[in-house]
Amino acid sequence: MTPFGVRLRELREEKGESLSKLAEAVGVSAAYLSALEHGRRGRPGFHLVQKIIGHLGLIWDDAEELVELARLSHPKVTVETGGLDPRATEAANRLARDIRNLNGDALDRLLALLKDESSAR
Repeated sequence: MTPFGVRLRELREEKGESLSKLAEAVGVSAAYLSALEHGRRGRPGFHLVQKIIGHLGLIWDDAEELVELARLSHPKVTVETGGLDPRATEAANRLARDIRNLNGDALDRLLALLKDESSAR
């Protein structure tokens, strides 16, 4: 699953919305929406995310969160490290190699570190 898929399912269930009803309302198939929720499709486009936000009646923080999670939910990531510190290249390659072996606690620590560094800028 992707962060977008997890949150979409949570929001959909909170609103009591079925997968097929949401899919019909935003103009996609239920199979496609299910694939998004399960991370079997790439990140959704901006317009689809906006339709989902509108249909579910999301405002402010929930809407912003869903847009951000869509941006962060591409299951195949390319990291360009050319011109950066050589440690950035090493870090990117180690993460690509080892991400499958990281447990939930390690992922939480890594995400917290990245969020802290991002907000410090």
